[in-house]
Amino acid sequence: MSQITKDTIIADILNIAPDSAPLFRGIGMNCLGCAMASGETLEQACAAHGVNLDDLLTKLNKLAT
Repeated sequence: MSQITKDTIIADILNIAPDSAPLFRGIGMNCLGCAMASGETLEQACAAHGVNLDDLLTKLNKLAT
């Protein structure tokens, strides 16, 4: 099992925790298959979308277990 961190790329998160897609979409991160998802870190995505990084990390790591 991999732990998701602020530096994890969005596309990698989707591989680690496939059930995370609805969570991303629910907070407005809808472009999960776009080029940005392949190179953008979770921290960068949260900053761009105004999402609390720590809260999202907690939720994502629960899905990854």
